[in-house]
Amino acid sequence: MPYDPSAFPPFAVTVDLVVLTVRRHALCALAVRRGEEPYKGMWALPGGFVRADEDLATAAARELAEETGLRAHDQESRSPGAHLEQLATYGDPGRDPRMRVVSVAHLALAPDLPSPTAGGDARSARWAPVDALLGNADSSAQDSESHSPLAFDHGEILAAGVERARSKIEYSSLATAFCPPEFTVGELRRVYEAVWGVVLDPRNFHRKVTGTPGFLVPSGGTTTRQGGRPAQLFRAGGATLLNPPMLRPEV
Repeated sequence: MPYDPSAFPPFAVTVDLVVLTVRRHALCALAVRRGEEPYKGMWALPGGFVRADEDLATAAARELAEETGLRAHDQESRSPGAHLEQLATYGDPGRDPRMRVVSVAHLALAPDLPSPTAGGDARSARWAPVDALLGNADSSAQDSESHSPLAFDHGEILAAGVERARSKIEYSSLATAFCPPEFTVGELRRVYEAVWGVVLDPRNFHRKVTGTPGFLVPSGGTTTRQGGRPAQLFRAGGATLLNPPMLRPEV
């Protein structure tokens, strides 16, 4: 029998983005308020349908650029940009009421990002602390909108992205993706504290990161942007894996 496309139910592939940054010493994720059904008016992760002429990486990079104005970092050409990696695939038959939709989620990390601008079918966009979006924050917080459940299965996707980031900064240099090109050890420590949700001893942290081969390289400059005495500036070294790893404190 000849192939008949109409004999098969509608099927689509999307990319959803867990975009994380550190703002005001808190780990925050980009959330957009949906302007159309389904889940009109609810907060969701940014993302969209994969176009017919796109592969997954291209679609994720396009959505990242449309939602944040950021380019994905290209390791081969060494072009600057946000860290972008594939996270997981979500294909529960009932995850989208419109049709069978499989989402390939991606994780994006970047330094302190400006306020976002909504695009596409989003009515508004904002940065929100991940604990609030996941329902882990104090319910007495003034920003009650952040405590509303995310649309689709985006709460599950966000939780997976946050845990990926928390785990990977233990054994890789990924924490530097949250920092500007040149940063102080104190600024890097605050990244770890924000991502892990802990308070770290400054002296022990300084000793560990400066003693880990290939993790940090002195840039030759200093800064007073954090106040106090001039602090030495560093940039990310060539190491991708940390040995010994930066183990997450037990809480």
